Amino acid sequence: MDNSKDKAKRILHIYTKLLNGGVIYKAEEARNFDVNERTIQRDLDDIRNFMDSQVESTGIVNNVVYDRMKKGYCLEQIYQLKFTNPEILAICKILLDSRAFTKREMSDMLGKLISCCVPKENQKLVTDLIRNEEYHYIEPRHKTVFIDKMWDIGQAIHSCKFVEIQYQGIQGTSVKTRKIKPLAIMFSDYYFYLVAFIEDKKVQQNFSVVDDSFPTIYRIDRIQGYKVLDENYHIPYASRFEEGEFRKRIQFMFGGKLRKIRFKYYGYSVEAVLDRLPTAKIENEEKHEDGMRTVYTISAEVFGDGIDMWLRSQGNNIEILTEREA
Repeated sequence: MDNSKDKAKRILHIYTKLLNGGVIYKAEEARNFDVNERTIQRDLDDIRNFMDSQVESTGIVNNVVYDRMKKGYCLEQIYQLKFTNPEILAICKILLDSRAFTKREMSDMLGKLISCCVPKENQKLVTDLIRNEEYHYIEPRHKTVFIDKMWDIGQAIHSCKFVEIQYQGIQGTSVKTRKIKPLAIMFSDYYFYLVAFIEDKKVQQNFSVVDDSFPTIYRIDRIQGYKVLDENYHIPYASRFEEGEFRKRIQFMFGGKLRKIRFKYYGYSVEAVLDRLPTAKIENEEKHEDGMRTVYTISAEVFGDGIDMWLRSQGNNIEILTEREA
């Protein structure tokens, strides 16, 4: 019969060896402790069970696996389940700065994030670090709760289903009904947006952009009503909408045509320009006449009219050289 002290010593030895990156060979450990290999296997199973029980408190999922190359058992950290303190603090700060949700929604989300993703002993610390900013949080003026609506539209995108929306635009007071092909949900500057193609060709003629290759953009909080239709659309894989490529080119979620611009930048932080325009490329660098700055010649591919707002905001730091449709 296995003595309890011997078993404890044996399991601690195996556990420590695994934690230190060692390899457990059942035959070798069986000889070292004068037991059979089935006993070592039971020890490994006990260690697995112990690690499973610690997941909730540590947030780390570990497992003992057989390595065929090493022909023995090793410890494998599958993933870290919970965020670290710095990670959750950064996420909370970004969420607060987004100002995308009502005050109640924001408080609920922050509470759930901290409760579910931070080890219990650190929750008060993280809460204290965001308390003041949460207290002074300013909710968006539309004060609309739209998360369920956004989820339903997201499911329609996944299923490639048409959606009929009643939309209240910024200009004009009348609510317009549109049948659309929803393509993507995106976030920018305080608001969530739906990117979609308008299905009705007659409606398209009232827009400055008629070509189907340029989608229309809707603020989700301005969608007054919606209905997911029992009708599917098909977009060939080669023509699929790619949010990442779209995101790199659009500014302030203003629609329009694809354009190529080329300009000189006289400011002090070219990094700010390159971060604002992910497609930007520096073509040339030269010393400014004041001898203090570098003048950069930059080209970029952009989508829509939002770029004009950004260019104007830069004042004398920007000199537009050329501009054309891509």
